[in-house]
Amino acid sequence: MSGLTEGAASFDVLEPTGDTTAVAVVLGGGRANSFERSDRSQLSAVRMRPFARLLHRHGRNHGLAVWTVRYRYRGWNGGERSPVIDTMWALDEIRRRYGDVPVALVGHSMGGRTALATGGDPLVRAVCALAPWTESGDPVEQLAGKTVLIAHGNLDMVTSPRASRGFAERAAVAGARVGYVTVRGDWHAMLFRWPTWNRLVIGFTLGTLGIKPLPRRIAGVLTRGVAAADDITAHG
Repeated sequence: MSGLTEGAASFDVLEPTGDTTAVAVVLGGGRANSFERSDRSQLSAVRMRPFARLLHRHGRNHGLAVWTVRYRYRGWNGGERSPVIDTMWALDEIRRRYGDVPVALVGHSMGGRTALATGGDPLVRAVCALAPWTESGDPVEQLAGKTVLIAHGNLDMVTSPRASRGFAERAAVAGARVGYVTVRGDWHAMLFRWPTWNRLVIGFTLGTLGIKPLPRRIAGVLTRGVAAADDITAHG
């Protein structure tokens, strides 16, 4: 199922088997500046489809709906923060349709920055940011009381692992429950260690939404916090 208003953001929904009791919102990447219309065929959108399908496969029988947001524009666009506006609209739509269901945000690159920026919404229980684009001035206070997992490939040359680690440290000080994972041997596109990325997203999202037990290793990452960041190899 999809929802679309002409000239606005849109979303695709993978519905659960029965009633919706939780929602995972999937957010793709983009560009720093672009008012070009976003499109489902763009690589940043295609890259997130396997995560949406896996979340649905593992969660549909437990009431999980998976929403994939398609932004109006491809870019963040400075102070306009275009994808943040679109994601907040999607969260309002979720609230209107389902009420106060728990939500987990899963975003990559610009989508990771968007997830972190919108994580303060009352519906949001957890944020999973994959190779997020972060800046030193990005706010963190909105994440107080939230559970956050940030994962970054150590070979990433598109977004900065050091910057995302710094964001995680600041969010922890602000009161978020934060875990940081370094995925050894992978780049920005998450292609070489894809089983590891999949396990992190599925385990964290379903665990924090209360659908399945939180995997022991992810629970350990969150308990140890940013200061004892985990290194995950191809076999991790």
